[in-house]
Amino acid sequence: MSLSWITGIVTGLAALYFLQKRLFPYLWVDLKFLLKVMKYGIQIEMYRRTGNVVTVLDRFIQQAQRIPDKAFLIYQGQVYTYRDVDRRSNRVARVFINYSSLKKGDTVAMLMNNEPDFLNVWFGLAKIGCLVGFLNYNIRSRSLLHCFHSCGAKIFIVGADMLETLNEILPSLQEDNISVWVMTKETSLKGVNTILDKLESVTDEPVPHHLYKVNRISATTLYIFTSGTTGLPKAAVISQLQTLKGAAGIWAFGGNPDDILYVTLPLYHSAASIIGIAGCIYLGATCVLRQKFSASQFWNDCKKYNVTIIQYIGELCRYLCKQPERDGDKDHKVRMAVGNGVRSDVWREFLARFGDIKMCELYGATEGNICFMNHTGKIGSVGRSNLFYKLVFPFELIKYDIQKDEPIKNQHGWCQTVEKGETGLLISKVNSNNPFFGYAGNKKDTTKKLLCDVFKKGDVYFNTGDLMVQDSDNFLYFRDRIGDTFRWKGENVATTEVSDIIGILDFIQEANVYGVTAPEHDGKVGMASIIMKPNHPLDLNSLYNQVVAYLPGYARPRFLRLQENMEVTGTFKQQKVRLVEEGFNPTSISEPLFFLDDSKKAYIPLTKDIYENIISGLIKL
Repeated sequence: MSLSWITGIVTGLAALYFLQKRLFPYLWVDLKFLLKVMKYGIQIEMYRRTGNVVTVLDRFIQQAQRIPDKAFLIYQGQVYTYRDVDRRSNRVARVFINYSSLKKGDTVAMLMNNEPDFLNVWFGLAKIGCLVGFLNYNIRSRSLLHCFHSCGAKIFIVGADMLETLNEILPSLQEDNISVWVMTKETSLKGVNTILDKLESVTDEPVPHHLYKVNRISATTLYIFTSGTTGLPKAAVISQLQTLKGAAGIWAFGGNPDDILYVTLPLYHSAASIIGIAGCIYLGATCVLRQKFSASQFWNDCKKYNVTIIQYIGELCRYLCKQPERDGDKDHKVRMAVGNGVRSDVWREFLARFGDIKMCELYGATEGNICFMNHTGKIGSVGRSNLFYKLVFPFELIKYDIQKDEPIKNQHGWCQTVEKGETGLLISKVNSNNPFFGYAGNKKDTTKKLLCDVFKKGDVYFNTGDLMVQDSDNFLYFRDRIGDTFRWKGENVATTEVSDIIGILDFIQEANVYGVTAPEHDGKVGMASIIMKPNHPLDLNSLYNQVVAYLPGYARPRFLRLQENMEVTGTFKQQKVRLVEEGFNPTSISEPLFFLDDSKKAYIPLTKDIYENIISGLIKL
């Protein structure tokens, strides 16, 4: 009787185990991850309710006191401890207290490369209560001025290696009485202030806490620029809430204080500054910072500095896979990779070549109010949803008409959700727990990112602009961008901005910019269809000089298509769908095509041979 009873219990438990594995295979891994995230969420909720917010800066100062001699930053072989960065950032704060009129709540814009002083300036400004705007160092001239003014900055701080870019806009800045500072000891630029000489004349004593005390978790702390869905770059408002969420990302994936993170992505981007740097601060870990990504030196650095976690974007992984194979490709200590945008085939190739690395794919827009984290390692997925997740972060995938560029609505005027396995537009509900902070000084674009009266009167959703699909196991997969934006080399390219730059030329009547697929490349490469003004010849030299002068490398159209007439939709929008489908194949397109040849610094006719060399990979894009 006793044996039969025990046998029955064991059989029942085994049956339950196999039933759970079959019907709910991710139950325990989901539960473990959910409990971890919920614990952190409760902490953030306490900040919200008590008004006693422990910011990323507060956390850094705590770490500098707790582990002062631990390496915080390694740059070009030089080690900077938590104490070193704390003290130098104190000096930066003192410089602006003593030599400027900055006060708590003012905004300062930074244009700096990846370097230790990027962090020293960022933290120093934060210590006197300033908001900081990170400007993309790839943008120039008109776009750069637009970014500076859009975040409402009073002071412009420029890195020593960015002075050529500064020269292009300095007259305009000075006309507007903007105070400009450069990270040098001296300068020949008239009316420009220097910082390094002043650092030697101030103390490194801590600044008063009341200057950087934060009482509201919704308070703005940063402006990070994004192309969004259209137009010039926009200053996404980054709140303390968003930085605190981002800072916990690596920890949520399993990071610990003993980890060494390798950051090669630009610090002006939220992936590097918030997930990377702030993530290290949250853990009390070490960051190895590189000025720019190098595929040939990537693994050498990882081995040299005993890196355990790397950050990536999809293109980065592909670049690494394209490097010549070497003995010891798996001879490293990297155990985790955190990032977004890697294709399934590249994901598999990366793991096969470089070993058993936990790939932590995530999804989230800089300005967005939703994030997915692939904690299970499912190849190709950006994350997994479940009942509990949707209660905390309510979202939907809705039907979308790509041709009309608008949601599909039913006979009652409401949006419709898609079925499992069907592609839909990702939208995220805006509420007090998941607010959308919008863009600085840009109510129009902020409003455009919102969908109102979606499923009922009065509801509001954030429009991510991304098409996604959810499978039967609730894994989510990115499919494409909608509207007037495409991604190339890890950056959003706003087609309207590129069209405006090309349209300035006096021989161009109209330009239609779009992204086309290129074999063995993530994202889409830029292409422009152009219409000439009557009786005006095509001036390829002027066109080349225009895009090089005013557009960052990733936004320059690599292909041109000369057309007689511009196709438009029924609502008079430029027609892009057919152009995208036709691509840049000269054997199937009768109209003249041109290719931006970097080696010749010119647009040249796109011949069949050049096309085949691009397709085969002999010509790199």
